[in-house]
Amino acid sequence: MNTTARSLVAALALALGTAFTAPAFAAPKAPAAAAAPAAVSDAALVKTLPGFQEGFADVNGVRLHYVAGGSGSPVVLLPGWPETWWAFHKIMPALARHHRVISVDLRGMGASSMPAGGYDKKTMAADIEALVRHLGYDKATVIGHDIGSQVAYAYAANFPQATDKLVLIDVPHPDQSLYSWPILPQAGTFGDKIDDAHPFAWWFAFHQVKGLPEQLLEGRQYLEQEWFFRYLLKDEGAIDARDRAVYRKAYASRAAIRAGNAWYQAFPQDILDDKTYGTLTMPVLAIGGPGYGWLQAVLTPKTTNLKLVKAEGSGHFVAEEKPAETTAWIEDFLN
Repeated sequence: MNTTARSLVAALALALGTAFTAPAFAAPKAPAAAAAPAAVSDAALVKTLPGFQEGFADVNGVRLHYVAGGSGSPVVLLPGWPETWWAFHKIMPALARHHRVISVDLRGMGASSMPAGGYDKKTMAADIEALVRHLGYDKATVIGHDIGSQVAYAYAANFPQATDKLVLIDVPHPDQSLYSWPILPQAGTFGDKIDDAHPFAWWFAFHQVKGLPEQLLEGRQYLEQEWFFRYLLKDEGAIDARDRAVYRKAYASRAAIRAGNAWYQAFPQDILDDKTYGTLTMPVLAIGGPGYGWLQAVLTPKTTNLKLVKAEGSGHFVAEEKPAETTAWIEDFLN
């Protein structure tokens, strides 16, 4: 590593605080499952979900990868950063008992293509609408988490006629309120675990930087992921060694880091688009862990048929930390 690269890594470690210098991160261990890359391939993962198959669709100028199973009315699952379609694997089999479940790698994610642009949520929603039509459906229930939740909201706002019901997990669509988020945490509120009353989403700003994250993190993205999982999980075992190996592999390349950052770099455009959206009139279920208050504040004035659920004891990754409860909430909402 040359002097410049060492300086950049040191600067990042300083900016992110002690999480990168504490003993647990001083000599990071590769997740156990990473020793066998084939075990975390999409093909291998799909085999663990009986009745599911993977597919690809060329729609809206991109190639989308998805995993589908079950029969009945379509339910489209949209994951977020830093995950892939696998984020919903704990709830997919149960939902597939009564629905055709389709978990999608978004534009820039996993095995889907990673174009130079189109990472605003309006364009990504158009990707999903085109996929729904490609699969032969006029409308679908769309369920999103994190970035996927933002895409799901944009889908409902832009294609209400193609939206049966909408489920948003822990994150709403970007709106003007993001401009008031602090650049510094309040004293005593920022540690290894999120303070639900004082969340500090520093990565929203870090991912705005173009080029530098790729240089710093290529082949080392799992360092950021491990910190992120530690901070936002109440039960760190809910995303296990195999899961972490899946996400480590998915975001290891420079192209994948660039694409993932682009979802965040599109927030200013997303905020402009949000100002043009009307009120959502379809049934909306919002499930919140640490993001419950954020969901409530953003969605209450923008929906006419909103049900809010607090996932008690859960961190950000609700579908992994509380899969039985998440499945029950969704099934009750869909019935």
